[in-house]
Amino acid sequence: MDLWNSLTVLRNKCRHSAINHGLPIVGLELQTMSSSSLKTSYEDWLTYYGLTISPFHMRWQTALFNRLFYNWGRWKPRLLYLWFSAGMFFGIAAMFGSVILLGKTLMQTLSQMLSEGPAGQNDQMLQVVVPGVNLPISQLSYFFTAILISGVIHEVGHGVAAIREQVRFNGFGIFIFIVYPGAFVDLFTTHLQLISPIQQLRIFCAGVWHNFVLGVASLVVLFFLPAILFPFYYTGAGALVTELTEDSPANGPRGLFVGDLVTSLQDCSVHSVEDWNSCLGKISLKPQTGYCIKTSVLQQLSYPSRGFKRLDGTVECCSNNSLTDVCFSYSNNLNGQSVQYACLPARKAIEASQLCRTNTDCRREFVPSLCVTPSLENQTRLIRVKHPPQMDMLFVGHPLHLQYTVSLSSFVPRHSFLSIDLPVVMETFCKYLISLSGALAVINAVPCFALDGQWILNSFLEATLSTLVVEKQNRELIGFLILLSGSTLLAANVALGLWVVTAR
Repeated sequence: MDLWNSLTVLRNKCRHSAINHGLPIVGLELQTMSSSSLKTSYEDWLTYYGLTISPFHMRWQTALFNRLFYNWGRWKPRLLYLWFSAGMFFGIAAMFGSVILLGKTLMQTLSQMLSEGPAGQNDQMLQVVVPGVNLPISQLSYFFTAILISGVIHEVGHGVAAIREQVRFNGFGIFIFIVYPGAFVDLFTTHLQLISPIQQLRIFCAGVWHNFVLGVASLVVLFFLPAILFPFYYTGAGALVTELTEDSPANGPRGLFVGDLVTSLQDCSVHSVEDWNSCLGKISLKPQTGYCIKTSVLQQLSYPSRGFKRLDGTVECCSNNSLTDVCFSYSNNLNGQSVQYACLPARKAIEASQLCRTNTDCRREFVPSLCVTPSLENQTRLIRVKHPPQMDMLFVGHPLHLQYTVSLSSFVPRHSFLSIDLPVVMETFCKYLISLSGALAVINAVPCFALDGQWILNSFLEATLSTLVVEKQNRELIGFLILLSGSTLLAANVALGLWVVTAR
């Protein structure tokens, strides 16, 4: 007990001495000063490098490119005047056209919602993009890169047009909102307010004008891509397999491999990827094609089996465990009556056979032959895929499974050291630039709050209604009502588009 009391007294003395000398207060002040100094240094560092960080948003602004922008804005003033004047007319036309396009898209979406199936979705020019739903995760890099480039070209248009119209240019920057990249320019607002409405229109319309030009340029590159790559790649020989998914039905020892050149599907010739998709579409819509087999061969290959009807009415006469046999139907009569069924080894039966629809197509001199047709479910097809010099691949399934799990290219390398993916990358990137740059031109032209369309509309009303509607408040009221309608139209398209994409 005495030892414990002695320790307690000593501890209290030490605490009393520390309080009298203010040691804890000094320690707290040092800690506070350190945190405050660190915060100030961090904020100064962000300001020095032009960085701004907030929840879900980060942006960077710099004056490093100001001289470059000023050089562009002062290059060939007369030519730039004509260039941005053309952009002004395009921007005004795009403002009205975007409203018509959004209205048409909204009607199509409402019609699709009221209908049973989503057949009309592919006909829409504007669709909401949702990664993982209607945008493959593997193509996110194309998507974000194309968005960033389209945004930079958009803002370059605003910046150069502003310098051309004697508006002070403060800086250029890029930002990331959640995960979406973009760009912006910082202009001196007072100068913008002092110039005429026509000059303002040239500046405000320059962004959508440059997006339109970028889309057209990408379209031209895509169209002439075979000529551009002609020294290294040739086209028209077939569709080159570039990738197979792990679950692709085309995988296997007698299936397709990367580097194979597909030349035909059934009786449909394949010279490009477009032909591949077109042939698969035709095969899925037409009835199953038959194959001419000699009567003697048919009797030799077939063996007795018990058939049964499926739920859709078709007949299955082979064992469910068989991976090589297929049930075929045929008729000994030319009129197609008295249908019979035979379970045949598919490859031996049709590998070198002529395609047919009826027994008449198989008439040969002194060689009795019959047209046998695979007895498969309604949406299932037996497709013979030619990819010489390898053995033909026999595919049994829905044609869409083959279309979605096999990636192909129309470009064939002239030399073995050339990559088979380079033309695909260039082609895909051009398509994304066309789509996203065009979409940015349309969306930014909509008379909607916080978009270029708001400033285009306000300047347009000032340039056209100043003599008809004298009171500025009345012009502003007209502009507000139009902007409210445009914002509602755009919001309705986005909301219903998301519902269609995610709910079905």
